[in-house]
Amino acid sequence: MSAAEQDNMLPDPEAATLAREGATQLARLLAEKPAAERAQIRLDGTEMIVPRQAVVLLREILGQMARGNAVTIVPTHAEMSTQDAANILNVSRPFVVKLLENGEIPYRKAGTHRRIRYEDLIEYKARMDRDSREAMDALAAQAQELGMGY
Repeated sequence: MSAAEQDNMLPDPEAATLAREGATQLARLLAEKPAAERAQIRLDGTEMIVPRQAVVLLREILGQMARGNAVTIVPTHAEMSTQDAANILNVSRPFVVKLLENGEIPYRKAGTHRRIRYEDLIEYKARMDRDSREAMDALAAQAQELGMGY
């Protein structure tokens, strides 16, 4: 197994435990030192200085690993294929193509291929998540009004 394949695997229980402990410690340190703009880290005796944003990102990565999730970092300006977008949205590629052609998500064409900006895809996902939450809240309110017991 290559190093790249190992890096994209789901964390094993030991890694998840270490990640949970690390995320907790980083969250505490970030809260205790809100004005700190940099952090000094050490890996196997080598020390370096990193910006606070990197520490915040590391805390988020560790939090995901603690929950057993694999993590991929994608720059917000990155472009992706319709299949990549479908994987992120957990839908089929033809469904993504339909969203693009209906103007739900902006895209550009590179030859015959559609390219979607990651940032645009995440905006769409956030909109859909918000709409779903609002619909669920409306249904729950209606159930309460009708005395359905939940």
